Amino acid sequence: MLTVMSERIWADGQAYERYVGRWSRLVAQKFVRWVRVPSGQHWLDAGCGTGALTETILTHGEPASITGVDPSAGFISVARETVTDPRATFHVGNAQELPLADRSADVAVCGLVLNFVPEPALALEEFARVLKPEGVMAAYVWDYAEGMEMMRHFWNAAGELDPRKANVDEGLRFPLCRPEPLRQLWSDAGLADITVTAIEIPTVFKHFDDYWTPFLGGQGPAPAYTMSLPDKDRDALRDLLRERLPVAADGTIALTARAWAIRATV
Repeated sequence: MLTVMSERIWADGQAYERYVGRWSRLVAQKFVRWVRVPSGQHWLDAGCGTGALTETILTHGEPASITGVDPSAGFISVARETVTDPRATFHVGNAQELPLADRSADVAVCGLVLNFVPEPALALEEFARVLKPEGVMAAYVWDYAEGMEMMRHFWNAAGELDPRKANVDEGLRFPLCRPEPLRQLWSDAGLADITVTAIEIPTVFKHFDDYWTPFLGGQGPAPAYTMSLPDKDRDALRDLLRERLPVAADGTIALTARAWAIRATV
């Protein structure tokens, strides 16, 4: 994810894909349709990660070009391997020093990023710098507080076993996981025609291991927390989740994931 700091929790692109990348691709499809941008535009994907949103824009947004930027060399490596369309280029960089010239993009988007940027307002200023007049700025973030069920179940269980987890629970740490502060951030940036909407997708896990194993990859706050636990505490968390999750008769676990999306013009 896009941040000015290098963190090991954003290093392994394949592990991130198994954890949440597979679900972010489904959100990205709905997001690109909702943004409603004409074909032939020049896009910036800030915090492109492993390329889920970039790939979706190429497929559904008909861009002239798209530049993906992310501080994780590991994520950029995966993006370059999986997104081979010549319209896409990828760079290692951060939100406050984008490798684009002033007024060089028509659309600036970021998916599941803003909560991990130390100073989101400065990032929006940088997005505005690279956008042409009347350019579109849009983003989406997971609803960590309530609607991202795979993570909410995890943190609720972790909280019962470890009261100290509050300092890493995304639902408590990240104010931009709700629509009101997200809208306020855009408004404070002087943007016009601000629209916020919810995007929901199903997240169906084949069995418990399909849910649990990605938390052992260490990529993201919840997996990093999982791997920081002693073995016995990690096993206790696993067992509590196995008990609490809504497992169907066939072993599947049907959850939903909600993201909040926002769109405006410069």
